[in-house]
This record gives sequence, structure tokens and C-alpha cells, in this order.
Amino acid sequence: MRNPHNPRFPSRLVRASRLMPALIAALVAAPQAWPQSFKLPGAGSPTLPAATAPATASPTSPALPASTTSATTSAQSRPSAAPAQAGRVVPVDAIVAVVNNEVITAQELESRMQLVEARLKSQGVSLPPRAEFQKQLLERMIVDRAQMQEAKEQGIRVDDNLLDNAIARIAQQNSMSLQEFRNKVERDGTPYNRFREDIRGEIMMQRLREREVVNKVQITESEVDNFLAANGGAMSAQPELDIAQILVRIPENATPEQIAQRRARADEALQQLRGGADFARVAATYSDASDALNGGDMGWRSPDRLPQLFVDAVAQRQDGEISVVKSANGFHILKLVGRRSAAAGNGKNGAALPAVTETHVRHILIKVNQVVPANEARRKLVELKERLDHKAATFEELARLYSNDGSASKGGDLGWIYPGDTVPEFEKAMNALQPGQISDPVESPFGFHLIQVLERKTDDMSRERQRTLAKQALRERKVDEATEDWLRQLRDRTYVEYRNDELAGLAGAARQ
Repeated sequence: MRNPHNPRFPSRLVRASRLMPALIAALVAAPQAWPQSFKLPGAGSPTLPAATAPATASPTSPALPASTTSATTSAQSRPSAAPAQAGRVVPVDAIVAVVNNEVITAQELESRMQLVEARLKSQGVSLPPRAEFQKQLLERMIVDRAQMQEAKEQGIRVDDNLLDNAIARIAQQNSMSLQEFRNKVERDGTPYNRFREDIRGEIMMQRLREREVVNKVQITESEVDNFLAANGGAMSAQPELDIAQILVRIPENATPEQIAQRRARADEALQQLRGGADFARVAATYSDASDALNGGDMGWRSPDRLPQLFVDAVAQRQDGEISVVKSANGFHILKLVGRRSAAAGNGKNGAALPAVTETHVRHILIKVNQVVPANEARRKLVELKERLDHKAATFEELARLYSNDGSASKGGDLGWIYPGDTVPEFEKAMNALQPGQISDPVESPFGFHLIQVLERKTDDMSRERQRTLAKQALRERKVDEATEDWLRQLRDRTYVEYRNDELAGLAGAARQ
């Protein structure tokens, strides 16, 4: 695997390093607040386990907190309220679930519900029954909490400098200044400090998944050979598919009784769909997938970036038709939302990929960290650019001396770059340069760069490039499947105790 600080990093992982903004947007804002460019192209839909019966405590389970939070205890220890408030009932923030040695409170659940409900309403999605909705959302929060606990145990941290840079990039992607973006977040009902911590959490969970899943996925040369053989020896522009799914997860090592229960739940969802129910509403009610609260829509993907099981299931289906398949993860109810010609094809389905422009480029990278802040990194590159402009040194010499990148030993040379090989910030600046020209400092997720274009050429897709694209497609498919398995295993080994009385109380209060 290439050095992740090299901008010539596999495109899916580069995009993943940009915060998984679609998921963030889904949690904190209505869709019109965040444009579609926030979504990770081709990002997987890791599925979440079902909200089944409470887990049984193991002998090593941590001591469980009482049925109210520590905030409640401290409230009880405070002096009594002023006489004017003596008869007032003060609500207590009850615990709705225990996740290992942490708790999720009713207030946390209700706050998250309000945000997601507002988003669904803005999308025109009819809300599912509140009790089912609470269970779905609580299960999502449990899996997120388990990931955060695992990340902390592994020593994964996100410092404030990195967080500030990440939020600045999100604001830039939305064509806003940082202050405008902050105002927008707060107008949409999310305190800015909470938004920051949500972003920090997303980065931590993404880093955890990269460590536990992405970095462990291997693609063999024989797999690439077989993939290309199945595609006629070359990557082709295949029609893209938009599929929505409802996943009813089967726990690992499930008993026949558990499988029967999950099948019955899938049948119940299918019955509602055949009765004319809205797919998005049924997905929000029944699906255990992470995209459940987005109506189950997986977005547009080429077939090579979908599980083969899904591709086969919808191959003979018309738009709007439904299929049911079973995998190792559970029962999948699939709806073919639509087909379209791949944007890259510009021609008939199955046509070979067109000629592309390659760029021979080199760079000097100064990383931003706790020791080197952003302004210092930019200032250093301004100095180096002045030296280059005055011919006081060569680009190769300065790259060897100052670049914080694996290409430094080669004078910053990144070789021939294809479109999409680098992060958008780098590619945009690179494409604006003429051969021989050196950029001003360019900011990317990896730090600040000086970029020099050496030469360009237009050529048909080379055999080496065909294999690279095939390997990326296989990796993306494997990562999606491995992430599903990893999340299921993480959930299954997490101690969870549901406080059902509190959940029932919430549902009852909502009906009144």
C-alpha cells in the first residue's frame, strides 16, 4: 500500500480520508444544507447489527451503572430548590442503554432523534412508527459508541489542529467561509461545539476502520487476472446502478430460532412493500444497514463496486422492482432504483475507456502537525518558491531536503499521474499548471505542496493502468464486505444492556 501521505494514494482511500462527509451531513443537517459533492463516491454501506434482545452479561462484563446517570446523583445531592420552585417536577435523564462501561441516555437519544426526524421530513420521507424509529437509531448509536471505545483503546486521537483543518475543508467544499459555515450549522439547530465533536468522532472511527479493515485487505495478481478476464481483458465503462436495500441482519453464529425470527422480520417488511408502502419508510423502520435512515439508498455505483450477489439479483429487474437475497450477513431486500450510462464512458455500454491525459509531476510537501502549524508550513514553502524563482536551488535539491513525503528521495517525483489519482485540491492545482511551471503553496488534506508539472501526454489506457483500476475496484468491493463483517463482529462482542422500561416510557410519552 502506498504511503497515505503521498497524494498518489488509491482514490477511494483518499476520499475516505476526507471525513466521510455524507454520514456527517446525515447526522447533523438537512440535505439542502450540504451539497451532493459531500458524498463519498462509491463509498460502501457498512451494515449495522439488528436491534435484538438484550445481550447477556459475561463474567468479565464491567460493573453496570445505576438506572440514572451521575448527573442525576449530583442533582440529588444539591441543596433543595428555592421555595418558588419547590412544587416543580424536574425531569431526570434516564439511561436507555449500557454499552460496555458507558451509557446512552434518554436525552442523547431524543436529541439525535429530533435531528434525524427533521432531515427525513425535509427529504419528504414519511416517518416510521416512533418506537421502531427509536430502536433503529439507538442501535446506530450503540455501534458508533462501540467504535469510539475501540478507537480510544487503540490510542487513536484527533488533535484540534487536524480537526480545525478538516472543518475548514468542509466549509470550503460548501463554498462558505468558516464563520458562514458555523452560522449555518447553528441555524440548523446543532451547537457548533457538538458539531466539532461529531466531526472528531467521525475521523476517529474512519481511522479505526482503516486500521482494522482497509489496511488488511489484500488483492492478489490472480484475482486481477480473473477480474479482467471476466471483463473481456479490459476495464470498460459499465452502466451504473442505483440500488436501495433493506438489510435484516443475522447475528454471527445465530441459532435456527434466531434465523427464523430474522426471516419473519424480513417477510414483514416485504409484505409492507408489496402492499404499497414507501421503501424509504420501511427501510427506516426495519433495516439494520447504516444507510437505513437515508431510505436505504446506496447511491450510483458501477457493478464492479457492488457485491456480485446484488448485481445478479437485479440483472433482470426493471426500475422499481424488488428482489430478495440472502447473504452471510442476513436477508437483503433490494430495489433497483435506476440504471444509467457511466459518466466516464461517453459512449455505448461496454465501450473501452477513452484516451486519457497523463501528467508527469513532482512536489514538495510540508505536513501540518502539532509542531508545524499551517501558517508555518505555508511560510516555509513561500521561501522555497522564492529560492526556485531566483534559481538559488533546484526543485530536486529542495525536495530531497525539505519534503515530508516518500517521494523526497526521488526529488519529489510522483511519476505519471492519471485523472483521479490524487486528491481534488492537488489535481485542480496541477491541471492549472503549464509544463515547467511551479505552483504557489497548495493546501490539501496532507499539508501544503509546491507542485511542478514536468510534461503531459495523451494516450490510450495502458495495460498497467487497466490492472491498477481493476485492483482498485476489487479492493473497494472487498473493503465493503470486510467492513460489514468487522462491524458485525464488533457489535456481537460488545456488552449491551437495554433499559427497556425507559424505552417504553419514551414511546408512551410520544403517543400522548
